[in-house]
Amino acid sequence: MSQHVVKLYDKDDHVCLFVTGLVEGEGIPSNQFVVVDSGEAALFDPGGELTYTPLSIELAKHVSLRSLRYVFASHQDPDIISSLPRWLMHTDCQVVTSRLWARFLPHLVSGFVSGKMNKSLSNRMIELPDKGDKIDLGMSHIQAVPAHFLHSVGNFHFYDPLSKILFSGDVGAAVTPGDDHRPVEDMAEHIPRMAGFHKRYMASNRACRHWVETVRRLDVEMMLPQHGKPFMGKKMVTEFLAWFETLECGVDLL
Repeated sequence: MSQHVVKLYDKDDHVCLFVTGLVEGEGIPSNQFVVVDSGEAALFDPGGELTYTPLSIELAKHVSLRSLRYVFASHQDPDIISSLPRWLMHTDCQVVTSRLWARFLPHLVSGFVSGKMNKSLSNRMIELPDKGDKIDLGMSHIQAVPAHFLHSVGNFHFYDPLSKILFSGDVGAAVTPGDDHRPVEDMAEHIPRMAGFHKRYMASNRACRHWVETVRRLDVEMMLPQHGKPFMGKKMVTEFLAWFETLECGVDLL
């Protein structure tokens, strides 16, 4: 699988990068999203050990790793945030995640909070309340959008108001290996690649509808899931929301 870095936005000292193709072999392919504003960088769902080395090398081509101010974690899964010890050790970043998972993340960084390192994680953690929050980045901010029960009980997506990009975590995920850098072109053709995952991993249609109502209040021009192809343009985002709004999933199917 070849790596791809796509520059989605570059205007007025604000840059957005979409990184795909970092995972090979048996690991789950994943996408990473980077926002840089006024010299400060944020990394979204950086992944696990399989992604750390190629991602840090790629990131260093565009920004200084010391400028990494935040690592955002939509939820607690290994493919989301298990590379956390490396980012804490090699950068000065703070970790932004749901308050529900703040007490769980130290289990991933035992060498950091005990033993020779013996450092507290509390001053490196920003705990998001259930309603979400705005996190300052450079001269702009990132908006944490509640996405609870999709598929984690404490789950957030992240919206960049300047580029109008929504990083949607596992919502919109699909299996499209080798083509994750290519936008969805035909929603009807793409739905079978998403349907099985969403029916099993999303909690219920009520949770889906609540999220859709929230996203429709934002001005979203691009939606980037952590797995699979991105949804580029308002038309494709609108078509995805229409499908997801009516999806029966999770406990609906018991």
